[in-house]
Amino acid sequence: MKKRILIVDDDLSILKLLNFILAKDYEIIVRNNGIDAFSWLEDGNIPDLIISDLQMPYFDGQSFIKNVKISGLFRDIPIIMLSAAHDLDEQVSKMPFQVDAYMPKPFNPTSLKTAILQVINIYAAATSN
Repeated sequence: MKKRILIVDDDLSILKLLNFILAKDYEIIVRNNGIDAFSWLEDGNIPDLIISDLQMPYFDGQSFIKNVKISGLFRDIPIIMLSAAHDLDEQVSKMPFQVDAYMPKPFNPTSLKTAILQVINIYAAATSN
C-alpha cells in the first residue's frame, strides 16, 4: 500500500510538479491552502507526511503547521516545509514549532524524494517502538 502525502501549496505549477514527481510512489492529496488542508485532516484523514508551502493566502503555512503541531490528533504527522522565502533558515529557526525537514524553492526533485524517504522512515521507526 502506498504511503499518503498531503501537499499544501497555492502555486498550481508546484502542485502539478510535485504530483508528477511523487505520484508513482505515493498517494498524493492536494490542497491549495491551509484552511482546506486542515479541514481535510479534521474529516478524519491522516496522511503519512505533509508537504506544505510557507507562504499561502487565507491560512499561511506557518499557521497551518502550528495548528497541526498543537493538535492532539495530528501533531505526530511529519512535515516537510517548502518555501521561496529568501531567509528560510532564519524563519525556520524562529518558529515556535519544529518541522521534520525544510527545503527552499526551487527544489531539487531528487533531494526532495530523499528527504521524504528519510522523514517517513524515521517516523515509521519511531512509531513501531
